[in-house]
Amino acid sequence: MNLVDALIYVPGATALDQRDALERRLRSLPGVIAPRFNPGKEHLLLVAYNAEQTSSDQLLHQVRAEGVEARLVAF
Repeated sequence: MNLVDALIYVPGATALDQRDALERRLRSLPGVIAPRFNPGKEHLLLVAYNAEQTSSDQLLHQVRAEGVEARLVAF
């Protein structure tokens, strides 16, 4: 298992229920371990995942498929 993190920037203010739904949707994907928005930094979505099963590009695609504007943050 190759655990890594992706940081996804969500510039628009998203409601709590939308953030919760997005976390649940990502958690259901193969390889995703822990997607979470942190209190006070609701525009940042941190996703821990197994890089052998998915990729940051696939995660970003899924977020955008949910109708959320988002960008991958490089660090």
